[in-house]
Amino acid sequence: MKLKATLIGFTAILMWAFLALFTAASGKMPPFQLTAITFFIGALPGIVIFAVRPERLSHLKQPAKVWITGIAGLFGYHFLYFTALRNAPAVEASLIAYLWPLFIVVGSALLPGERLRWYHVAGTVFGLAGTALIVAGKGVSFEGAYALGYGAALACAFTWSAYSLMSRKFAAVSTDVVTAFCLATSVLSLVCHLGLETTVWPESTGEWIAVIGLGLLPVGAAFYAWDYGVKNGDIQVLGAASYAAPLLSTLVLIGFGFGEPSLRVLIACILITGGAVLAAKDMLLRRGG
Repeated sequence: MKLKATLIGFTAILMWAFLALFTAASGKMPPFQLTAITFFIGALPGIVIFAVRPERLSHLKQPAKVWITGIAGLFGYHFLYFTALRNAPAVEASLIAYLWPLFIVVGSALLPGERLRWYHVAGTVFGLAGTALIVAGKGVSFEGAYALGYGAALACAFTWSAYSLMSRKFAAVSTDVVTAFCLATSVLSLVCHLGLETTVWPESTGEWIAVIGLGLLPVGAAFYAWDYGVKNGDIQVLGAASYAAPLLSTLVLIGFGFGEPSLRVLIACILITGGAVLAAKDMLLRRGG
């Protein structure tokens, strides 16, 4: 059961690997508008399920703390991430934001029944090093003028890690509630869009396909898979394995002609893969036995 849930959680990481590709192909739609549309698309499968099986609507009757955690996690993460990108260079902001897997692994020690081992931390640090090679391949330069952006990026990392860890504490809550979290995120993003952005619609069929792809996979099914994975799988392994997302994203971009292969990518691949295997040592040995 735990292995199956961990693998389901890992499918979220695989879907997030297509986030950069679909975003790049979606045209010039501003971020909050794109978030509003894609999260609405992401909620549609759940809405269909509720329509077919209305008895599952009872799963939405949850305490306020569940709603606060879910909405703050999904909307809060994206709001802070976009704020970071607007107020700091993308490379430095992304690198800080990618601290969230490390925070998940370290924070898991606070969860009931979890025990943090040295190889969990070591594997995650290897993943962080590999991510740094991918995100900051040509170097980074942190400047005081971008303190607001750096702060938002750090808050972004804390928000997603806290959401993931709290989801584990709400393991008894059905993944059906993610549908409502997506809808709430869509509405809040629409409010931000109307107040902060100018509406821009896709100009071609290909851009619309990319937007729909975003909503169905990295901004849709991925959140359902992640919710199930962190609630029922090995959260430490998932945290360390999450560093595969930027690497896989880079490989996807290279595969579709948006980037070039390099020694840096190869080294990052070794670091991230090796770190994930190290962090998953217990699970792999149990499986092998």
